[in-house]
Amino acid sequence: MKKEAYDLIIVGGGPAGLTAALYAARSRLNVLLVERVAPGGQIAMTDLVENYPGFPEGITGMELVSRIKAQVDKLNVPIRQGEVRALEEDRAFKVVYVDSDWLEAKTVVVASGASPKRLGLPREDEFIGRGISFCATCDAPFYKGQNVAVVGGGDTAVQEALYLTKFAKKVYLIHRRNKLRAARILQERLLQSDKVEVLWSSAVDELIGEGLLEGIRVRNLESGEKQVLKVLGLFLFVGWRPNSAFLKGVVDLDAEGFVITGENMETSVPGIFAAGDVRRKILRQVSTAVGDGATAAHAAERYLERTFHWDLS
Repeated sequence: MKKEAYDLIIVGGGPAGLTAALYAARSRLNVLLVERVAPGGQIAMTDLVENYPGFPEGITGMELVSRIKAQVDKLNVPIRQGEVRALEEDRAFKVVYVDSDWLEAKTVVVASGASPKRLGLPREDEFIGRGISFCATCDAPFYKGQNVAVVGGGDTAVQEALYLTKFAKKVYLIHRRNKLRAARILQERLLQSDKVEVLWSSAVDELIGEGLLEGIRVRNLESGEKQVLKVLGLFLFVGWRPNSAFLKGVVDLDAEGFVITGENMETSVPGIFAAGDVRRKILRQVSTAVGDGATAAHAAERYLERTFHWDLS
């Protein structure tokens, strides 16, 4: 028996996906949200969000996400747990393959987010969860009174380094350049901390340890000088790779795999939209993600009106 097509399927339950669901439900679309693990996305692991409008004292990422999800739940949006393996077109409809099942939709909003990049070092996989982490908020308590290192120079790296100072004895911040990219207010806090030592123009060359991480070898990129740091934790914040493997050959992607969209979040395939960190954009923040989600849902609604003569009254 042919399944009834949804008006909209949203792939991903982070801020972009949840906001798209909120707007779609308020427009009375027959919508389904598919999330691989649990709604929240990367922001749920952020200790403190200070730059989201309306919260002058800041708000934890988990609390912010829970508030957005409460709005979505109030509108009775169904959320299915599962991994989207593929997406394809079947004439006017889109077929979304979720685990071993398939679903049809008239429109799709891809809000599958991005995952942290790795350093590409030998034995890196061996130490993930055994000293290497991508979330200070999650793992900082394990390193109370210990030395740890953070790699990166953007907002996330600096925020997480500052959070680690609440637990660690010392925090090394390792950055490939001679200046940080983080917001000035974050840089000021970092450089004022007596627990933080910044290693400028440096990179991690080697991971040291048996079973668990015991240290790292760091090389100065200008002088070539090397040193071994005895750290038990290494936190990586060196950029993002989009969760877009299931879109290859479906919509246009850039060289890094980010979805190319227009100003209305439309992709190269009519009826497929993208929002949040998975799409190519200049700024990846929760504020831009929710804006993307709202725009994508509205654009999907207009597409339904034009293509299926969907009644907006």
